[in-house]
Amino acid sequence: MMGGTRPGAGFESPAAMRRRWLAGIFAISLLWAVLVAVFSSDPVHQLWGEMAAVGYGLALLCVVALRHGRTADLAVGLSFAGALLAPLAWMAAKGLEQPEVAVVANSGYTLIHQGTPYADAAVLAGAQDPNQYNPYLPVMALFGLPRALLGHGMLTDPRIWFGVVFLGIFWLALRRGGALDPGRWTILVAASPVIAFELAVGGTDVPMVAFLCLGFAYLWRRQPVLAGFALGIGAAMKATAWPALLVAIALLAVRDGKQAVGRFTLTAVGVVVACVGPFVLGHPKALVENTIMFPLGLASVTSQASSPLPGHIISATWPHAGHTVVVVLLALSGLAVAVSLVARPPRTVSRAVALLAGAMTLMFALAPSTRFGYFIYPATLAIWLLAIRAGNEVRQRQEEEPPTPDLDEPPPSSRTIPPTMPAPRPVA
Repeated sequence: MMGGTRPGAGFESPAAMRRRWLAGIFAISLLWAVLVAVFSSDPVHQLWGEMAAVGYGLALLCVVALRHGRTADLAVGLSFAGALLAPLAWMAAKGLEQPEVAVVANSGYTLIHQGTPYADAAVLAGAQDPNQYNPYLPVMALFGLPRALLGHGMLTDPRIWFGVVFLGIFWLALRRGGALDPGRWTILVAASPVIAFELAVGGTDVPMVAFLCLGFAYLWRRQPVLAGFALGIGAAMKATAWPALLVAIALLAVRDGKQAVGRFTLTAVGVVVACVGPFVLGHPKALVENTIMFPLGLASVTSQASSPLPGHIISATWPHAGHTVVVVLLALSGLAVAVSLVARPPRTVSRAVALLAGAMTLMFALAPSTRFGYFIYPATLAIWLLAIRAGNEVRQRQEEEPPTPDLDEPPPSSRTIPPTMPAPRPVA
């Protein structure tokens, strides 16, 4: 039954949300899809907007028009099918993709045939195409292996496997964090424009943000080794995850002590070293050129990623001085976050996630090459935190409330107590 039909409904489950909240979610999603379809200059983005608008429109109509106990499930299912499944399947089958999908697929091919997911630094010296660079860390190349081994096809598209990993890992992150309905929450979040748009057209950030959520879910459960493993995988996938390691260490230091910090750090660093170390030793110049110089705009060609955000505007307006200014601003913002971690370290997972989301937002806003899609990190972290906090609050209230008396059982004061018969005296 939808939350709008009972008092006190909240965010413990999409099925428990008030009708107006669910309608608002789909209305905003519909507006988002329409704006993408109308104003985007990218044909792949336009196609997603057109297809997703149909799914969100049907979901909104379902919530507004139907009064049924399964209305929320039907609406979420329509949005999931219309905004994610249909666009992703069509684009994967037709080969409609953003350039980063081909970059990941090519990294899988070069990993198999050359023993490294990176083009050699000498080859890149005269490169004019930014898509010859691979800015991702080695674990990302695993998503390119199906296409490298089996050729082009819908099921070998890296985006399909980005989605599979996201659904499984994000569900686990919700479950371990204490969300009451991880299945419905996972489907709703995957169907939202935050994930569906990014995953349908590109998707490289989608699996990584799921591992970030899983890492903090294990921190919520005070399991530093598993948290280190999850965040270590994310950190071996993209450098974007590295700030999460620092935030986690600061949290553990003040909440759980040195032993927990040591176990977490040893596990996380061990995972990163195991995944990245062989390529540092075997192809150090290629790794640095692809994953450090290129993202910072210091390679022979710059990234095509661009959005009207402060960092890109400054860098584009003054090509040389502006880029230097942006790099300095990034360094200062990183220093400010580091000082905050030392001066006022987070003592709860909620504050740690909020701090990480804020730091990432600042980092993406100031980066010289950035896209609006990068903001799925703070957005997904915020939604995950909302879901697990709502679930834990409901569970806590249920534990604090006295048990509901059985209405068929009279209270002790009104129960009829049968008279006690005296024991018979023994016959003399």
